[in-house]
Amino acid sequence: MPHVLMVDDDPEALEWLSEFVKSEGFTVAKASSLRAARINLAQIRPDVVFADLQLPDGEGIELIQDLETLEGTEFVLITGHATVESAINALRQGASDYLTKPVDIDRLRAILKRVPGPAELREEIGVLRQELRGLGRFGHILGNSPAMQKLYDQIGRVAPTSATVLLIGESGTGKELAAQTVHELSRRKKRPFLPLNCGAVSPNLIESELFGHEKGSFTGADRQHKGFFERADGGTLFLDEITEMPLELQVKLLRVLETGSLMRVGMNTPIPVDVRVIAATNRNPAKAVQEGKLREDLYHRLNVFPITLPPLRERATDIEFLAEHFLDVLNQEEGTNKEFSPQAIAALYAHNWPGNVRELKNYVQRVYILADRVIDVEFAPRMFAEPEPKPILTVRVGSTLEEVNRRLIEATMAECGNVRRKAAETLGISLKTLYNRLAQYNAEKGGQEMQPGDEEEEYEKS
Repeated sequence: MPHVLMVDDDPEALEWLSEFVKSEGFTVAKASSLRAARINLAQIRPDVVFADLQLPDGEGIELIQDLETLEGTEFVLITGHATVESAINALRQGASDYLTKPVDIDRLRAILKRVPGPAELREEIGVLRQELRGLGRFGHILGNSPAMQKLYDQIGRVAPTSATVLLIGESGTGKELAAQTVHELSRRKKRPFLPLNCGAVSPNLIESELFGHEKGSFTGADRQHKGFFERADGGTLFLDEITEMPLELQVKLLRVLETGSLMRVGMNTPIPVDVRVIAATNRNPAKAVQEGKLREDLYHRLNVFPITLPPLRERATDIEFLAEHFLDVLNQEEGTNKEFSPQAIAALYAHNWPGNVRELKNYVQRVYILADRVIDVEFAPRMFAEPEPKPILTVRVGSTLEEVNRRLIEATMAECGNVRRKAAETLGISLKTLYNRLAQYNAEKGGQEMQPGDEEEEYEKS
């Protein structure tokens, strides 16, 4: 039978909490101080410790250090003085969850239902990491580079807990795949995983999408609608591009995260929800706070366990592995046996991959279609790259056409490396005209008359 240690210096609270936990099928030990709690920990390992923040001889959070030697024991902070900062501090130090006084029975019951899940999950994840270490994958994520091994370790550590996760990474680095992996390695894996891109939903609709609405709450609301939070109850909600969420809605999201309850649009009665939130952004979140894109209090609430996903250019040893994997999938689907040449592989390493894994996957799909049998260097990534934008010439309103023409010709000459034939073709004029203009400009500057070279000799034939 799972065992719980309850630590609280309020006799009444300690008694009724203990009785409730017993009614849920647990054995319970009680302590009213840090010293008594440590004596209990030395006698029997609990599956979970519930400890009040304020105790006569210190703070309950100090017990986390004592639990470091007890593999699989979870710590839940109980406090009557909860703030965002104290809750986040507890989670960062190793607490798996926190409760505020008066304790919400539904939240307490939800926590107890997850015991002893974390210990079992950690063991499963450890075994999985060993099995997959040489295969270059972890959950839905692919890669075997040192940067990815570090990422796998972070995911493996945070997945069994209830901590909010903030994924930071460039577009195409696989933030949604990482979020899905966290979910499937957590205690919530049998419940829904719902992704929502905050930047893809109209600002007028996103509140209804998140929290739902009542029939008749606004024009067009012809039925009751459950939002993402309610539909993800017991599971995980992935909020991508969190910095694109309207600021006024960020306030309501923060309240849901702090209280564990929401109100649909047009409703006045709170609805309890048990949802783990994983947020993601391709921005620097601290900079987004400075720019007013992300509320500071929400940032701190989401930033409990930040994970940075490495861009593909920082995991170069994965490029060939990923390209071969994507090609193998296509070969299996189509019954073919196409392959990369060594020169094509070298070209992959030479490319910077600004679009990261998404760009690489799209590239492999394109060259698979174009190549007959061997994907050679002729299909190097650079052939698909977007052309670099040409420099822009800015002119002041009121400038004469002669001055504009002169600046345009001189700028084009510089862009063409002072190769006059190339500049003439770019400008759409004859080499003779360009030469005459350049000679005029040179003379106006007091320079000596230009001497024709091989290119200039050509203009006489034009």
